[in-house]
Amino acid sequence: MNRLLMMLSLSLLPAAAHADFLDTVKSVASKPEVQAAAKQAGNKAVEAVKKSDVAKSATGKLEKEINTRLLSEAAKNQCSFKSDSDELEPGCDGKAQKLAAAGISGFKFEVSGHTDTRGQAEHNKQLSAKRAAAMVKQLVARGVPDAEIIAVGMGAEKPLVKPDNTPAKQAKNRRYEVRVRL
Repeated sequence: MNRLLMMLSLSLLPAAAHADFLDTVKSVASKPEVQAAAKQAGNKAVEAVKKSDVAKSATGKLEKEINTRLLSEAAKNQCSFKSDSDELEPGCDGKAQKLAAAGISGFKFEVSGHTDTRGQAEHNKQLSAKRAAAMVKQLVARGVPDAEIIAVGMGAEKPLVKPDNTPAKQAKNRRYEVRVRL
């Protein structure tokens, strides 16, 4: 249950200028709806262990819910990469620092790199892989075990903003995302 609460709190990671990560964890963990959801998820997990098909379904639903929250919050506090580069814009490494500082282990993380729609598809695929690798490198440097992280280059396959026909919209698509694999 503590791990679930920690993972749910990751979906609420604020930008560097906002409240301290631990205050966010305490705030989220104290909400009755979060405690109820964690208890319900725990009960479902226990029952799911008894039935392997049910276990896969429950784990899949929990993973989907956690990742939906993570991605929703990430869209609000989006950090982007410099154009045609695997270098983050200034001030954007706060999330990686906070994720690593949370000391979460026992989960697999998928870090995906993304590009805007400009450029050739093959170049964008390679660039997005470099972006994912850059984020993995940051997380590993901050103590997250390399074996717990999977890097994926998505290219321009999953844009947040369509069409990305302005510099601001393009910047939103030059991003990384972190998902949890249960």
